[in-house]
Amino acid sequence: LSNKPDWFLKISPLGKVPLLKVGEDVIFESAVILEYIEDISDNPLHPTSALERAKHRGMIEFGSSILNSIAGLYSAADRASFADKAEELERKFAWVETELTEGPYFSGENFSLVDATFGPIFRYFDLFDQIGDFDILTGRSKISAWRRALANRPSVQNAVSVEYTDLLRGFVKKRASYLSQLLTEKDKQNKANSPHLIVAREAVI
Repeated sequence: LSNKPDWFLKISPLGKVPLLKVGEDVIFESAVILEYIEDISDNPLHPTSALERAKHRGMIEFGSSILNSIAGLYSAADRASFADKAEELERKFAWVETELTEGPYFSGENFSLVDATFGPIFRYFDLFDQIGDFDILTGRSKISAWRRALANRPSVQNAVSVEYTDLLRGFVKKRASYLSQLLTEKDKQNKANSPHLIVAREAVI
């Protein structure tokens, strides 16, 4: 994404991913792509009720705003701006908690486009949790259960390559941000505390 080729910029008016090419036509924006796939699918994921569909679309839009806040979090240059973004995310997830049912998915037993939206959101937190506890999802029991249900779903697991976590770590490290500093420090700590180094030290002693 930091070195976008010309062919991509020609078909992406906003310079963003993802894009969906249908024949010679290009569809951009994640939510719009989801709606297109929904329209042509035999097994739609939106609720049948018009009101519920509208509520789900609103939640998908809210999910997009969370992704924007996450981008602000991993791009924050210093501790103060990082803390501001963490607080912003905490407020957003506090509201999401109030909108959840008993699960396992967003509105009950059926997997929906809202779930498809939040699967990628929670993947970021799989990495964030390895770096530190930023109190963004702390105490959100419904969100925690929802997150586990999505993580255990094969379609969510298979939506990314096996290299995804390593690629995300590399992406964050290259940001030259406050979070990238924390990640680098965490990696150094883990390396210093790795079992083979401890054994080596004991052997020297």
